[in-house]
Amino acid sequence: MSKAAAKIAARIRVKPGTKPALKKINQRDVDFLGAEKDVRAAFDEDVVAIDKLQDHMFSDGTKSLLVILQGMDTSGKDGTIRGVFSKTSPLGMSVHGFKKPSELELAHDFLWRVHAECPRHGSIGIFNRSHYEDVLVGKVRKLAPKDVIEQRYEQINNFEKLLVQSDTTILKFMLHISKKEQGERLQERLDDPTKNWKFNPSDLEDRGLWDDYQAAYEVALARCSTDHAPWYVVPADRKWARNAIIAAIVRDTLENMGLKYPKMPWKPSDFKID
Repeated sequence: MSKAAAKIAARIRVKPGTKPALKKINQRDVDFLGAEKDVRAAFDEDVVAIDKLQDHMFSDGTKSLLVILQGMDTSGKDGTIRGVFSKTSPLGMSVHGFKKPSELELAHDFLWRVHAECPRHGSIGIFNRSHYEDVLVGKVRKLAPKDVIEQRYEQINNFEKLLVQSDTTILKFMLHISKKEQGERLQERLDDPTKNWKFNPSDLEDRGLWDDYQAAYEVALARCSTDHAPWYVVPADRKWARNAIIAAIVRDTLENMGLKYPKMPWKPSDFKID
């Protein structure tokens, strides 16, 4: 990793075998990034570099990157995608938002619908929510028995290991927003007529279960942050910092994937363009 990206990653990475105390992580503390002006300038460079690196990955054709975004409502999953991947060609990426499972999906194991959306080699796949919903919402809302939820952590780790062994690199970001900031963003959706459509009354139900969700996240982060697929807890109250953190780690990850250009069975000097 570059020194800057390594410093950021080390600060927010959940070390395997540890359980983060989310209440002790300040969602607005981004002083470790440096001056905002410099961070924004680096971000602009990173988003351009991500596009070029994705193009390189496409030409390589042997590897893929899966970016998983999880967080409470209004934490900025959509905004992260629009910001970090604003310069990336749509031809080289796929975005999937996981909603409430359909009857067909419920008739299969919980990972069935997820595996089908994983990125093919040469592309970046982005999950807006993911299979972790089944140990977050599933746990808090008691949508499955406790023993079933318990089994899922290991099943998730094995599933992600399969992806990694199949040359898919996985980055998992928990967008850690404060309850106060969420309240302000929800109110903004009510106050702005152009954002009314974003408001869902059920969001208030989940807000009422805030502590339960934080506890569920702590368990998921502790059980599923592995060497092959680590979790990063991103301070998400400041949108510019959230995007900058993720862009820096995505760029650095792509730069260290060992991408190569394919060897052609001919030499450029063999041709002459009239």
